[in-house]
Amino acid sequence: MIHQTFEQQTIENWQQKAEEALKGKSISTLNRHTYENIDLKPLYTKEDLENQQVSQLPGQTDFRRGSSSLGYLTDEWQVAQKLEPKEDTSLNEAIKSAMKKGQTAIAFDAEKININELKSLDTDLYKQFPFSLEGNNNQQEEILAALASLENSENISGFIAADPVADAAKQGAALDKNSLDKWAETIQSTHKAMPKLKTILVNTSAYHNAGANAVQELAIALATGVHHTAELLERKISLETILSKLVFKFSVGGNFFMEIAKLRSARLLWSKVAESFGADEQQQKMVISGETSGFTKTVYDPYVNMLRAGNEAFAAVLGGIQYLHVSPYNEPENQATSFSDRIARNTQLILKNEAHLKNIVDPAGGSWYIESLTNQLAEQAWALFLEIEEKGGITKALETGWLQKQIQDVLNRKNKDIFTRKQSIIGTNIYASLKDTPLKAEAKTKSALPQVRLSEPYEELRIISEKISPKAGLICLGELKAHKARADFITGFLAPGGISTVRASDINKGEQAAAFAEQTKLTHYIICGSDSQYHELAAEIVRSVKEIQPNVKIMLAGLPENQESFLEAGIDQFIHLRSNCYEILAKLLSEMEAEKHD
Repeated sequence: MIHQTFEQQTIENWQQKAEEALKGKSISTLNRHTYENIDLKPLYTKEDLENQQVSQLPGQTDFRRGSSSLGYLTDEWQVAQKLEPKEDTSLNEAIKSAMKKGQTAIAFDAEKININELKSLDTDLYKQFPFSLEGNNNQQEEILAALASLENSENISGFIAADPVADAAKQGAALDKNSLDKWAETIQSTHKAMPKLKTILVNTSAYHNAGANAVQELAIALATGVHHTAELLERKISLETILSKLVFKFSVGGNFFMEIAKLRSARLLWSKVAESFGADEQQQKMVISGETSGFTKTVYDPYVNMLRAGNEAFAAVLGGIQYLHVSPYNEPENQATSFSDRIARNTQLILKNEAHLKNIVDPAGGSWYIESLTNQLAEQAWALFLEIEEKGGITKALETGWLQKQIQDVLNRKNKDIFTRKQSIIGTNIYASLKDTPLKAEAKTKSALPQVRLSEPYEELRIISEKISPKAGLICLGELKAHKARADFITGFLAPGGISTVRASDINKGEQAAAFAEQTKLTHYIICGSDSQYHELAAEIVRSVKEIQPNVKIMLAGLPENQESFLEAGIDQFIHLRSNCYEILAKLLSEMEAEKHD
């Protein structure tokens, strides 16, 4: 057997096998077009990387495979869950408790703590554990001032960083030269007092949570990094100091392989930018703080958020982050519970200790799919970065509103896909349960760069439905097997809007449908059956029902031939697989609400 080998296979052989499984359909039917304008193929081979330079080992330029040669074996990622101390618990106690449970970095939301408590932080905490904190310029300055009073503060490590560009983008304000001068002074003074601490943040989460795609996030990261570097060089801070203080923050979304490739591309691209500034190889490495996406979380069927966060955390780790925050499943409430906080932290511990991800070095390396995706993202992000620079840099692109429009265009495409259910949000626009108890989402603060969740449009429909308890009648024709598929489809189609259904089965005559309408007195009915039944009975049913309820709306499940004849007979609308679910539900709820008030 030692001399036996597998027969060499060509891409044509693989395609043939795939098309056999597809029962004759072309393999191209499995192609998918992403929001990054990348065409994903179902099959990748080494030819997809032909003439492409790919890092052979982790820790080597271009660092796509990681900044460390042994990955997490020597440099584990930091479990940086944002702590929320309870009213009866001091910050010291909250941090100590979290560390006993597996936390490895001091992390919290600057707006949710008493910063003065940092002045009494136990020495052994900040000697042993790094910080993982972000805030605006004022919060950063207050936190650093509080820590400066501590004994042995020179041992403080990790990052306490701010990104004035992202803050200005959310506020819709122009960057103030004086605030940049003050920020530079803070960076310089902190470098002298706490040399191990990083203080410069490039925060792309603000754009991710506004709807940006991976290419836009990467280009914005580069443009913001260039802005910070240029501004601080101008203020007499050395390039070596600037690069040693930089941390890049990314939110990790639900497109698993795209998110892995995004983080790999980020390291690749930043190494090229840093090289162009004259940095040596060690200075070109990128430190990444990751967090699971707020954009993907829902208030309905909230426990699915655990699966979403787990998937996103998995992608973040495989992508090579250094710090990670996993959002609690009730993140939309902006107030973690003991349970949600524990589950979120344990998600990381399971990935680290039970999935053994701390014992591997870049498992994605060498995958033709991920390497190809990494290259395509890098090429497109570089092109967009250059376009931003041609427009005067990141601040000009934001001040003119050009960049916000690019992000809004992507968000509009994402919304269109969830409206038509081309993209599923489990528990929200598909498999929605009318019995769900939703999370109580925190009211949004106004922002020039709105921070949104993709599920929000449907959640707004549910808020309307909770006030009026809407119902629609299903006129189910003939035997169960004739109408069940379409009746079930319509029930699932209406549920995302909070509309329940009342069924009348075995309808074979117009008089039966009229009796059902007379009994239920609903404003909207959908006829469910086969196309042949529609041609036989639909006109009669419409006529009979409208004789007793002239203003009732009657729709048809499916899209049969000769739609004009059905419309002439009085059918108001067809509901089918390609229908815009959101638009139809919004229209129905508006009509039902108006009828309720009348």
